[in-house]
Amino acid sequence: MRWCWLWVLGVLVFAARLGARERFENPVAKHGADPWVIREGDRYYYCHAGRGAVWVSSSESLLKVFSAKPVEVWRPQSGMSWSKGLWAPELHRIDGAWYIYVAADDGENANHRMQVLRRRDDDPCGPFEHVSPLALPGDCWAIDGTALQVGGQLYHVWSGWEGRENSEQNLYICRMKDPVTPTGPRVLISRPEYDWELRGGSPKVNEGPTALQHGGDTFIVYSASGSWSDHYCLGVLKLVGEDPMAPESWVKMKDAWFEGSSKVISPGHASFTVSPDGREHWIVYHVARHAGAGWDRQIHIQPFDFNSRHGAPEIRGPVRAGQKIYKPSGEW
Repeated sequence: MRWCWLWVLGVLVFAARLGARERFENPVAKHGADPWVIREGDRYYYCHAGRGAVWVSSSESLLKVFSAKPVEVWRPQSGMSWSKGLWAPELHRIDGAWYIYVAADDGENANHRMQVLRRRDDDPCGPFEHVSPLALPGDCWAIDGTALQVGGQLYHVWSGWEGRENSEQNLYICRMKDPVTPTGPRVLISRPEYDWELRGGSPKVNEGPTALQHGGDTFIVYSASGSWSDHYCLGVLKLVGEDPMAPESWVKMKDAWFEGSSKVISPGHASFTVSPDGREHWIVYHVARHAGAGWDRQIHIQPFDFNSRHGAPEIRGPVRAGQKIYKPSGEW
């Protein structure tokens, strides 16, 4: 019977801890778009653009990283083809160095291209060098670039135009020789096709791809249906083949994975991390501040999980502002 008493004691201890666990309310940031959060070691890093520069904040707390003092890590010099229009920077740790992939232009949206920044230091809260524009195949409009590693091979995934006209944003992938050098052709892996991807009107949009890997599975979570609209949402691609460069290796979920409600408008452009104790998965995303707000956004976070049977990510609807939920596990 000793094991029974130990089990009861364990349940009581867990219940006591759960009862003592504090709650919080969204938004975690009242202003912000395209939030990118990464955890390295025991610290969280929040990378974002604003006021003509790229910034990184740091904290041991997932909740507090959004209010931590940001450090300006890169401000482009004027007069360059990448001096303006900084969008959706992403911070990645690759081969012992820090890289930031960020879209930028010369003031004309049609000239948006991906840029790569680098910092050879353990701490990403410091100056980054501009290595070069990322010479993606096709040299077409490109934004929202992200890094994906499968089987030891590095890939770049981004949102781009097929040609020179802004009629449709698709998701493309290419191999990377190293973090700054694309190689080979680009391959189309997703284009807007389902009703939930088209509700935002023209131009049709697939953007904001983010790699999500768990239990040997690889997914790309992406945004669809016009970020300016009240219909922005998230979809999921799953890698089902061995070669990420083969279009047939990717299968798209037919329904939106995460979409808005009457209380939460246009959730999208997500990044993913874990709780401080590593026990919970958390999504970080932006929402419109109110219906019709367009690009006036704020940042929410909430937990999600993976299906124990088929491994796909699962999430309830978006948590509305002011609704109390438990803090990330480990932030007691």
